[in-house]
Amino acid sequence: MAVTTMDPKPGPQSQGALGEGCSSLLPAGGLGAWLGPQGKHYACGSIAAFTNIVITFPVQKVLFRQQLHGVLALEAVRQLQSDGLRNLYRGLLPPLLQKSTTVAIMFGLYEDFSRLLLDRAVNTGVPELFTRSFAAALAGTAEAILTPFERVQTLLQDHRHHGRFNNTFHTFRTLLSEHGVRECYRGLVPVLLRNGPSNVLFFGLRGPIKEQLPQASSGLGHIAIDFVCGGVLGAGLGIMFYPLNVAKSRAQSQVGGEFRSCGEVLQTVWRERGCSVAKLFRGAQLNYHRSLISWGIINATYELLLKVM
Repeated sequence: MAVTTMDPKPGPQSQGALGEGCSSLLPAGGLGAWLGPQGKHYACGSIAAFTNIVITFPVQKVLFRQQLHGVLALEAVRQLQSDGLRNLYRGLLPPLLQKSTTVAIMFGLYEDFSRLLLDRAVNTGVPELFTRSFAAALAGTAEAILTPFERVQTLLQDHRHHGRFNNTFHTFRTLLSEHGVRECYRGLVPVLLRNGPSNVLFFGLRGPIKEQLPQASSGLGHIAIDFVCGGVLGAGLGIMFYPLNVAKSRAQSQVGGEFRSCGEVLQTVWRERGCSVAKLFRGAQLNYHRSLISWGIINATYELLLKVM
C-alpha cells in the first residue's frame, strides 16, 4: 500500500458531523466557491496562521530572547516586564504579515505543485511519495522570499534596537536606504535549510500520524485530532531545527558589517555558550510547547476552514 502525504478526505458521515456545528459560519457555495478549489488552500492557510500569531506572539518574544541571549525563561520574562506592556506586541506586524503569507504559500503551493507534478508523474512512473516530497520542498523554498519579514521582526524584538527602529515600515526604510536589499536577506541560508526539509517532513508525516490516532465521531473530535497531529509534528520539527533558528536569530540581530556563513555563526554561538549542548538549546523547551500550540492551532484551523468553505 502506497504511503500518501495527505490526510485522507473525510467521508460523508464525518463531513456531516463536522459540518453540523459549522454550517452557519459561511454560506454554502459562498467564499469557497469564489476562491475556487486551489485558492481555498491559500486562504485557509493564511487565516490559520493569523489566528495562531495573535494568540502566541508573547510566548514567541520570550523564546526569541532566549535564542538571542541564552538566558533562562524567567529572565526573558523579566526583560519583557521591564520593557512595559506597550512593547509586548511590538514587532507583531512583521510576523503577522510574514506568517500569514508563508503558511498560505506553504499549503497553497504544496497543493499546486503536487497537482502539477503528479499529472506529469503518471506517465513517468515516479513514486507519489517522491513527487509530493519534492512539491513540499519547492513550497518551503518559495517561502524564503519573505525572509525580510523575519529580519525586521528580529530587529524589533531585540531590545538593543528599540531606540533605533520605531516600527515595521521605519525598519524596512532604514535597512533599504542605509544598506540595500541584501541586508534585508541576512540570515537567508538557515531559513532555506530549515524550510525545505521541515516542509517535506510535515507533509510527509501528517497523513500517517493522523491514521494512527483514534477515529473521530464528532466535529470537536475532528478538531482535536487535527490539533494533536499538527502540534506533535510542529513540536518535533521545532526541536530538530532549533539550532538553525538560533543561527538565524543571531545573524539577523546584526545590522551592517560582514555577512558570515551559517556555520560560522553557529560556531560563534557554540563557543560563547561554553561548548554546551544544553546552552545551545536554551529555549528549546519553551519552543517545543509554543510549536505544539502554534502548529496545533494552524493545522486544526486550516482543516476546519477547508471543510466549512
